[in-house]
Amino acid sequence: MKTAVVLYNLGGPDGPDAIRPFLFNLFNDPAIMRQPAPVRWLLAKLISTRRAPIAKAIYAEIGGGSPILPETEKQAEALQARLGDDYRVFIAMRYWHPFAEECARDIAAWGPEKIVLLPLYPQFSTTTTGSFLSIWSGVAKQAGLDVPTSSICCYPDETGFIDAVARSTALAIEQASGAGDVRVLFSAHGIPKKFVAAGDPYQAHVEKTVGAIVKKLASPDLDYLICYQSRVGPIEWLKPYTDQAIEEAARDGKAIVVVPVAFVSEHSETLVELDIEYGKLAKEHSARAYVRVPTVGASDDYIGGLVRLISEADAKTGIVPHGGERICASAAVACPCAAA
Repeated sequence: MKTAVVLYNLGGPDGPDAIRPFLFNLFNDPAIMRQPAPVRWLLAKLISTRRAPIAKAIYAEIGGGSPILPETEKQAEALQARLGDDYRVFIAMRYWHPFAEECARDIAAWGPEKIVLLPLYPQFSTTTTGSFLSIWSGVAKQAGLDVPTSSICCYPDETGFIDAVARSTALAIEQASGAGDVRVLFSAHGIPKKFVAAGDPYQAHVEKTVGAIVKKLASPDLDYLICYQSRVGPIEWLKPYTDQAIEEAARDGKAIVVVPVAFVSEHSETLVELDIEYGKLAKEHSARAYVRVPTVGASDDYIGGLVRLISEADAKTGIVPHGGERICASAAVACPCAAA
């Protein structure tokens, strides 16, 4: 039986000319900007125009565009090699090429008998996985796809994912410990606090991920903190903020290890924000050391975990919460396993 696997992520501009339209697509998403459509469109035009020069300077630090698609292609190739000929792995990005519409047409041309939707977001949020699922059925219908479809909603404590992060974190702690006492900052991309108050399970999923990593590290005296990066705008986002946590750790005389727990591939938030901007911040505040743990990428543990998730989902139809028995008949915006 032929099964198509859709590996999906946020996406990123592939060059300077793509930055403003990428930002417009991002801020015009109703899962991100929750105003009425005409207001959202106007705000997206305004924000993308104003932020484009800033974003161009950011992407200039890493060659002018985002590496997220090449990184995802490496993950897709590794996954394809493990899955075999009965599967074909396709890539879809939410805000830049290859868009979900392009992916759906490619899948239809291949003619699968089943589809598995696999997010490259370990933790569910309405702003990421929920956003993609809200458009998939429409683009699939437009492409003429009418086959059973399973969607993995999340895998915050999947064994392979946790093993990969914990192994790299342990190495980073060992490296930093030569400079003094270590504080580990588990940094996740932030979302507005009001989204969580409205029921988004993302924060609980991040905490679940970190709990599993800490347990795997088996270090009872570990000094660590969960924090959130990449906030935009004047509203309150999930706290504590990563930049403030770095400053505090430096004041406390700590060597700092930063672990990106919600990103599975390198892109601007890791290569620029964490490595360059926050690395400079740590140096300015005289941190004893600053070590950033790499993302899991196409590591054997992580890819092996994805293979297990696909095998589980391939036998079912609906949203499959990792580690749970509840199966939903259709793709809902709310995560079926919520904060469990």
